[in-house]
Amino acid sequence: MTTITSDSLSSGKREPAIRGFWRQFFLRAFDPYRPELHYMRGPGPAWRAKHKALSPTVQSMAVEIRAAKAARSPAHS
Repeated sequence: MTTITSDSLSSGKREPAIRGFWRQFFLRAFDPYRPELHYMRGPGPAWRAKHKALSPTVQSMAVEIRAAKAARSPAHS
């Protein structure tokens, strides 16, 4: 642990460095701009699958696929 004393701050060369450190610290710590809060990629494939209206042809294919999987699954268990 480092202790800061008035003797260590009185040296002329260290004071600008310490002042610069604290200035940068406060600028970065209290910067109101947070780009990660505004970054939007849009809906993903799960959202599209849930909200997409399927055509009748695709619906019939999905029913056939589900039926084939259901018929096949007891044989593999």
